[in-house]
Amino acid sequence: MKLKAEEISNVIKEQIQNLDLSADMYEQGIVVSAGDGIVKIYGLSGCEYGEIIVFENGENGLVLNLEEQLIGAIIIDDNKNIKEGSIVKRTKTTAHVPVCEELLGRVIDPLGKPLDNRGEIKYTQTRPIENPAPGIIDRKAITRPLQTGIIAIDSMIPIGKGQRELIIGDKQTGKTTIGIDTIINQNNKDVVCIYVAIGQKASDISTTVDTLKRHDALKYTIIIAATASDSPAKQYISPYSGCAIAEYFMYEKHKDVLIVYDDLSKHAIAYRTISLLLRRPPGREAYPGDVFYIHSRLLERAGQLNDNLGGGSITAIPIVETLDEDISSYIPTNIISITDGQIHLDTELFHSGHRPAVNAGLSVSRVGGAAQTEAMKKVSGSLRINLAQYRDLEIFAQFGSELDKVTKGKIEEGEKLLEILKQHKNSPMNIDDQVIILYTALNKFLIDVPLKRVKEFNENLIEYTNRNSNLKNKLSDLKSKDINEYIEEMGNTISMYKKESWDNNV
Repeated sequence: MKLKAEEISNVIKEQIQNLDLSADMYEQGIVVSAGDGIVKIYGLSGCEYGEIIVFENGENGLVLNLEEQLIGAIIIDDNKNIKEGSIVKRTKTTAHVPVCEELLGRVIDPLGKPLDNRGEIKYTQTRPIENPAPGIIDRKAITRPLQTGIIAIDSMIPIGKGQRELIIGDKQTGKTTIGIDTIINQNNKDVVCIYVAIGQKASDISTTVDTLKRHDALKYTIIIAATASDSPAKQYISPYSGCAIAEYFMYEKHKDVLIVYDDLSKHAIAYRTISLLLRRPPGREAYPGDVFYIHSRLLERAGQLNDNLGGGSITAIPIVETLDEDISSYIPTNIISITDGQIHLDTELFHSGHRPAVNAGLSVSRVGGAAQTEAMKKVSGSLRINLAQYRDLEIFAQFGSELDKVTKGKIEEGEKLLEILKQHKNSPMNIDDQVIILYTALNKFLIDVPLKRVKEFNENLIEYTNRNSNLKNKLSDLKSKDINEYIEEMGNTISMYKKESWDNNV
């Protein structure tokens, strides 16, 4: 309801006795309306956008609207005891989140308060949740791979340290699983991981914590939880809090950080809720006009710092949910335009049993081979083309016409390629093993292996190569000039395996 001037005047007259008459209205004000986590305040004429304000009961608010006579703010804390007539004071500081290394292995809310019943966290300092992104001069090219452990992604859609790679797809297609598997794969790789859960059920977050704990990944991971039952204000600030903690490790500890935002669709909905309650003009799909900016200023903070700043990095993996695979709707197109590529998960592939359901045709990495190892780059070069040819032939074969021997062979080869790209969740694969499996499939070693036994063949092959120290040593010492020598050695090893172990057991 729009407040009239005389109504504001009446509130001020009623509460004037509670005011410290020596105080300046520049520094304090009065709540004239409160409800749904939103407050309108008269006074505070010197207040700034994004400033933290304190109510007389000790709760905090965040200023988001600066109008001619009123200030619009959201209540960050969950307590709803703020009433009309309450006194509000400025803090002259923006929102900060506590940061320290003790956060590793903990579950916290966006304000830094522990949620895991493991006691208080001894914070040493704080960082502002809003921070300018590093400039061009402060960055350097992305060249170091951040391996997900998922063969379909590491081979065709490689992610580099400092990249922003979107995961996009419908509900229940395995988006979160890819983010969690990537975190699990960072074990013993000196990468700090941050998982930001936005608007999820508390039970789902608990399952994620258990999964990370089971795979010994919680020790290097921080989980920031803003559940579906939390206020829109907490859901709104949670990714910024996560990014501030990531910046602490990047700028001050010079570490590589991986941050997963799960998901930014719910973040946009929380911001839309806040904006509509603040009476901001709605735009397309009722989102406010600056919904693009809230995500761009968040994701631009990821990147690879240059050596003068310590060489740390933040790799951002935002997740976005689509409806009926419509990637051209408002929020998905916004975030696609901000990020350096996207991994598209296909509903049809998922329900047909092909998991992870990565659609190679709609997925892309704009960093590409620059963030791949030499061995993976050499081995996976023809994978996309072979898969595209298989899909074309598969459509052609559906017409039921007689196929020649060459075409049948190509289709069988494509089926086996798809088979090797299937992977169980929470079981990331070593990059060396991925290279061997891809080389086997793309160099016709699987021609005489039945489709149902491809997985068994690959598992036995990995065991065999792990016992063959020569191949593993060559890979660890590999230089670009040695790549052909390594490929030749790998071919000899696979041939030896087939002769010594596989052919005798078939």
